[in-house]
Amino acid sequence: MSSAYYDSNYLFKLQIAEQGSAEVCAHAASVLEIHSASHARAEFASAAFRKVREGVATPADYGRLIAQFQADIAAEAIVLLPLTDAILARVETVFATAAEQGFPEIYSSDRHLLAAAPLFDLAGVNVIP
Repeated sequence: MSSAYYDSNYLFKLQIAEQGSAEVCAHAASVLEIHSASHARAEFASAAFRKVREGVATPADYGRLIAQFQADIAAEAIVLLPLTDAILARVETVFATAAEQGFPEIYSSDRHLLAAAPLFDLAGVNVIP
């Protein structure tokens, strides 16, 4: 497989050890490129801040998570795709971004997202058992 489209939840699991991280990291190692929509930047920051709120990460951890995520984007280890007018015209931006860019599947552990993926001609895939 040459590339995969990850939602922000999967992107976050690449950076922090939590349930499912090992499986997501193993899958990421099997692809050449990881793509996501550009709004994943805000969602990633929100997930990192949630860990601080929950007391499982410190503000310094938050800074390191954000810095690593930004470094991965700069190194093109994670490619953020633009939200085009065609995508913004659709409410379902996470699905629209993947579909408009020609991805056949979307990777997530969100059961609602996975269930809705076929409505957008996408296969919903969760590598976490």
